[in-house]
Amino acid sequence: MDRIFSGVQPTGNLHLGNYLGAIRNFVRLQAESECVFCVVDLHAITVWQEPAELRNSTREVAAAFIAAGIDPQAQIIFNQSQVPAHAELAWIFNCVARLGWLNRMTQFKEKAGKQRENASAGLYVYPNLMAADILAYKATHVPVGEDQKQHLELARDIAQKFNHDYGVEFFPIIEPLIQGEGTRVMSLRDGSAKMSKSDPSDASRINLTDGPDDIAKKIRRARTDPEALPSEVEGLEGRPEAANLVTIYAALDDATTEAVLREVGGTQFSDFKGRLTELAVARLGPIGEEMQRLMAAPGEVDAILKHGAERASEIAEPILHEAKEIVGFLNVR
Repeated sequence: MDRIFSGVQPTGNLHLGNYLGAIRNFVRLQAESECVFCVVDLHAITVWQEPAELRNSTREVAAAFIAAGIDPQAQIIFNQSQVPAHAELAWIFNCVARLGWLNRMTQFKEKAGKQRENASAGLYVYPNLMAADILAYKATHVPVGEDQKQHLELARDIAQKFNHDYGVEFFPIIEPLIQGEGTRVMSLRDGSAKMSKSDPSDASRINLTDGPDDIAKKIRRARTDPEALPSEVEGLEGRPEAANLVTIYAALDDATTEAVLREVGGTQFSDFKGRLTELAVARLGPIGEEMQRLMAAPGEVDAILKHGAERASEIAEPILHEAKEIVGFLNVR
């Protein structure tokens, strides 16, 4: 059976974009494959995190996985720092990957910006840790978005070089799992800006912890324009706020934008927002309520993460041990 690995950074304020872009797909994948879902807290500290907030955000991501429908008994849910194999294998991969490869990683350049000399070394070698995350489980497939494709290609290069250097066929060549065209969710206050946890306005996003009343209020106050909705996609050009709300409706309804516009073309936003609110509350309301319950019961979340880490270690430790044997490390235990 294929083994799928995917992770989400615990950086707080998970929102609708995170759900539609990643977590909802994870729920669907669990019906088809063995899955390993990781809260990647080692990746999170490549930039400064407040320790108390990091712990809270780690539980929040785990709670989102569970509330969205991932079964923690059937699948593995854990936080990365609980399984030392990730860091150990990452060091081996630091010695396999080439500087030239890392210098081509565009995401480091984007995140470091003009402060490149002040960026952490961890941020620079982030892709090697990502490769270790995947290959510690010999995962065969990884769901990827546009921003992670380059890192997955590097992970493939690392696996191939390790196998070539040591004359083995040990690590699999990972295949990207393309989920189709990703849902790009924009701010409810500015249709030209991506929905973001860092936006100072909470009204700009639907948080996964929002209850039905919060969801309804935010959709009601979402920015629109005075024209009725068009009946064809071309009619959304130059209307970013209208396009965003239609896109959100289509994603939540598992429909195409074209199908939605055929149904609602000519509708005024006052009526469409009512329909969108009803749909969003039906889809997201139970997730928000369950997340709030789980966040109020941290011991329950911690127990799931602990059990998941134990199961993850059972897979990763033998793979790491064999990799160390291949490299030539002396084991005198």
